[in-house]
Amino acid sequence: MPHTSSTTDNVLQGRTFDAVLFDMDGTLIDSTPAVNRAWATWASEWGVAKNDTAHGRPARDIIEELVPADRVDEAIARVLTLEIQDTNDITVLPGAAALMLSLPEARRAIVTSCARPLAVARLAASAFPAPEVIVTIDDTPLGKPNPEPFLTGAARLGFDPLRCLVIEDAPAGLQAGRSAGCTTIGVVGTYPAAGLDADLIVPGLDHLRIEVTEAGLVVHVGPPEN
Repeated sequence: MPHTSSTTDNVLQGRTFDAVLFDMDGTLIDSTPAVNRAWATWASEWGVAKNDTAHGRPARDIIEELVPADRVDEAIARVLTLEIQDTNDITVLPGAAALMLSLPEARRAIVTSCARPLAVARLAASAFPAPEVIVTIDDTPLGKPNPEPFLTGAARLGFDPLRCLVIEDAPAGLQAGRSAGCTTIGVVGTYPAAGLDADLIVPGLDHLRIEVTEAGLVVHVGPPEN
């Protein structure tokens, strides 16, 4: 059964962490309209039906299920081109920029299933304050739900994954974070709370605050501040 918790029930109370590993799409930025347009165009061109519930998985994993093996690389290149070309109306999600900026550079990273050129394009289009460490599918061929992306993110920051927080909006990403040994926070939006299995679930990053202390990072949960 998925874990659920209200925004007044902080099950992480009293625990400290060393770093935060953020998913990007659906967690920090809303790129859903652009993603849907690009994939719809691609699916039409290739005569396939793309399942919209595949959010959070690498494009290669999705495409391998839809096209012949000898055309996978061609299909990936095409969908990447379409996605990079369409960065219209990509927006920063409530509370995401403030939460990212509240953390020291050495304790924050983005871990995304995007290819690096696409991640860079979307972050630029939304004017999101990106951290220095960004792990993409180009860095970890084994994508979410495999734990490798988050293990790589923790390693690049120099912290034990057991002391890291993963913040994600998709089941595949939360599974990856759990498998890496990280503590997980699920963000409602792309999926309802009932579809998320995490140590803590919040309705949005505007309900989350992370305090930097000498002992480490402390999670506080509550309604958005006025």
